[in-house]
Amino acid sequence: MTTNYKVDYESPIGVIEIAGTHEAIYSILFSEKTEGVNVFHAETPPVLVECYNQLDEYFKGYRHEFTFPYQLEGTSFQKTVWNALNKIPYSKTWTYKEIALSIENEKAVRAVGSANGKNKLSIVIPCHRVIGSNGTLTGYAGGLWRKEWLLQHEKSYKKVE
Repeated sequence: MTTNYKVDYESPIGVIEIAGTHEAIYSILFSEKTEGVNVFHAETPPVLVECYNQLDEYFKGYRHEFTFPYQLEGTSFQKTVWNALNKIPYSKTWTYKEIALSIENEKAVRAVGSANGKNKLSIVIPCHRVIGSNGTLTGYAGGLWRKEWLLQHEKSYKKVE
């Protein structure tokens, strides 16, 4: 039997609940909690500690990519979309159509949007970097205000090219 663990990260835009096992993280989602309640314990697996620390580095502007192990839970199409999201460079945006084209399924724009909305690894699988074809911010499970904040945050910490 696999034991699941949770820890809360208090980000500048709300509490983020990190969930995982000894092997990998399977969920990083914004919570409606006003403060973190899931804290570190002696049994907290190192992978949760690493995820917490990497999220902290991201919010401080030091980290642009994540390296801890995570597990994608979804259909094969959803996993294909989520893997494509990982190709969007830090501080850049792609449209739903660009994602559909990148997975060689240009007619799947709506399905890409649906898969995007089911992403359980917020920030790490950067669904916040996907925008509408007219350049507007559309749909974000954590709220459009968070999506806007994340995009502005990344723009302010992007590497000079």
